[in-house]
Amino acid sequence: MAGKKVVIVISGEPGAGSTTIAKEVAKRLNLDFFSPGLLLKGLSGKKEESKAALATLKTEKGSSKEYHNELDRLQVEAARKGNVVITGKLGIHFTKEFADLCVWLDVSPEVRARRTAGRDGITEEEALKSISEREEIDRKAFLRIYGFDYKGQKDEADLALDTSRLTIIQAVDAVLSAFRQKNRS
Repeated sequence: MAGKKVVIVISGEPGAGSTTIAKEVAKRLNLDFFSPGLLLKGLSGKKEESKAALATLKTEKGSSKEYHNELDRLQVEAARKGNVVITGKLGIHFTKEFADLCVWLDVSPEVRARRTAGRDGITEEEALKSISEREEIDRKAFLRIYGFDYKGQKDEADLALDTSRLTIIQAVDAVLSAFRQKNRS
């Protein structure tokens, strides 16, 4: 793959592990990492990822079409540049034409809550409430702004991977295997 600019896109529902998996894939392939979600975290000033995203999405700016369009533009720009792993709720939709591999992560709500609780230092009940609230806000906002349900990206993905029973390393290995298989010359 010498000289070829690589783009891998990993998406899924809140708490699915897309950021963690994407960072590790980027590290293993020596690629850049880009996440619009981390921009949400930075805007809110909160440490916990779930609370940060919710806090931002509840603001006038965070719910505006202009703000989301800017996030979309940034991820398309990162994809055009290449040599990047992108993770974002709408990553597949906006960057598929540049992607060598698009991955959708499936994870049960209970597992997502357990993982989020461990990551953010909150109870599983708080995590499930936060995830559910964020998912509802995301779905409504994306339907209003774009006219589609972001969960439909699963059908556009090259790989739909249920990581409910996988470790991070197993999930990363599955993504890398799919990437290598799809991009054999």
